[in-house]
Amino acid sequence: MTPPLVATSSESAAPAADPTALLFPGQGSQRVGMGARLVAEHAAARATMAEADDAVGFPLTRLCFEGPEAELTRTEVCQPAILAVSVATWRALGPTSGIVPRWVAGHSLGEYTALVVAGALAFRDAVRLVRLRGRLMQSAVPDGVGTMAAIVGLEDARVAELCAAAAEGEIVSPANFNGAGQVVVAGHRAAVARVMVAAKAAGARVIALAVSAPFHCALMTPVAAALAQALAEVEVRTPAVPVVSNVEATLNADAARIRELLVTQVTAPVRWAESMRLLRALGCLRVIEVGPGQVLAKIAQRMKLGLASGSLEDGVGPAAEVRA
Repeated sequence: MTPPLVATSSESAAPAADPTALLFPGQGSQRVGMGARLVAEHAAARATMAEADDAVGFPLTRLCFEGPEAELTRTEVCQPAILAVSVATWRALGPTSGIVPRWVAGHSLGEYTALVVAGALAFRDAVRLVRLRGRLMQSAVPDGVGTMAAIVGLEDARVAELCAAAAEGEIVSPANFNGAGQVVVAGHRAAVARVMVAAKAAGARVIALAVSAPFHCALMTPVAAALAQALAEVEVRTPAVPVVSNVEATLNADAARIRELLVTQVTAPVRWAESMRLLRALGCLRVIEVGPGQVLAKIAQRMKLGLASGSLEDGVGPAAEVRA
């Protein structure tokens, strides 16, 4: 079991004054070239990516650096790729960043990364789990049957109402409550299309998402049993810092509940907006996104919760922080 990665080294700067949460991105944050500079400049990142390659049995690092993009975007590739680059980023930059997190959280796939950084899951186990998770999620629904769309500008409850009205015997429901007026819906293609029409009529902006499967909805039910079996075969430890659960938007430090929460996560919506409000209510003053992209840091800014936000990415160190 990899030891918790939250401790800073003896050469670290003083701990950050602001109570800080680390945020870890989910699928969609991948890009060709991610992690390349990090690996070139940091031995810890090189070792992490080599461990990931060995765990999955194919050249994941090369796909991260060189693509092709179509291959990197495949769910069973991009999930372990994002997790590996995120962990490599923290292992390389965390010890000298001066950041000592009180909490960790991750969006969907990112919850596995958060659990690795908190010491609850071994990195090697997590990489294998999310590769399997991606494969199961991709195969759960035949191509063309399901899809997802982002609805921007309506209240969460209103989007849920539109989904219920548009279902017409099919499946469609909120998949991500992302905050700042954005809700992603998932389900059968025709039902999602009906929600998009209704949402646009209600004054929302609607965006069809180029995804390979309808994640975080009841169409993912076939994934649960196989994922539960895989999780039962890995060691889970008590997190060194509390992890915000996607499913409940509450803190969890109980190792016994981690498997259950990760299985439920596959079919349940990601309650990200509630998770951010929870962190703020607990006294969090700063969120740092760790890994490729700055999607979660920007959401925190748009939510205007009074959180400073920044990122650690690709060896460039902390991004400029913005109080939002």
